[in-house]
Amino acid sequence: MREFCNYHPAVLFLYFLAVILITCINLNPVTVFLAFVIAFAYNAILKGRDTLLKNIFIMPIMFLGMALINPAFNHRGVTILAYFPSGNPLTAESICFGLIASGMVLSVILFFSCFNEVMTSDKIIYLFGRVSPSLSLIFSMTLRAVPKFIRQFKEVSKVQKVTGKSQENRIKSGFSTMSGVTTWILEDAIETADSMKSRGYGLPKRTAYSIYSFTKRDKQAIMFLIITILYIVLGASLRTLSFTCFPSIKFAKVSPYSVSVFFAEFLLMSMPIMIEITEYIKWKHIE
Repeated sequence: MREFCNYHPAVLFLYFLAVILITCINLNPVTVFLAFVIAFAYNAILKGRDTLLKNIFIMPIMFLGMALINPAFNHRGVTILAYFPSGNPLTAESICFGLIASGMVLSVILFFSCFNEVMTSDKIIYLFGRVSPSLSLIFSMTLRAVPKFIRQFKEVSKVQKVTGKSQENRIKSGFSTMSGVTTWILEDAIETADSMKSRGYGLPKRTAYSIYSFTKRDKQAIMFLIITILYIVLGASLRTLSFTCFPSIKFAKVSPYSVSVFFAEFLLMSMPIMIEITEYIKWKHIE
């Protein structure tokens, strides 16, 4: 189920840019909840069952860990629940802000994980290669550096286990593996840069072959994204999504319009999942 990945790179980039900015800027519990659930689900669709099980185990630990940090250092708020041994108050507002902030951070991490899976280096170079060739190349290399580093680290670790070196001294073996993989990453980056330079990448009159074409469904997707983004921006400018934690917790008045704006956020964020489900139903019908 990777039908959304086949859309035009401009559609993919606009989607991820919109959902990440909306999640970061609009610190509303409803928005953050929608972003986290949808990002979690789409990440599981892209990466499979193993990643889903790993996220189910890791995400609650990360969420509670980050949520508990804020009340320990932030003591603002008027609703005092208790006092720390140091005499600083524990407030409901600081707990609320910690929960929302940690949910926002995890949502952005999951969306970036999906972005790294969907937006391959060739798509990034296609979008920004003509505007800024050097920046697009560095950006694409940076995004793929972490997955490549992890894969290479696992391969080197397996080799050391087979040879028995990892059993001799785990700390020394770990440093040796890290050093070797880091050297390999740096050499790979230099080879990539030299290879791109030898092919004339970045020259003013250089032509480039592209497999991407802007189809009718891409136009429909772009229109859908633009309409929902403008609707959400309008709702935010009218303060229908406003939410404050300090000095006290205050929600904006719930109205049919505010509910419709939240529904627009849901439609925007769940766009890839809806596309995947629609294609899955079509495929089953064809079968």
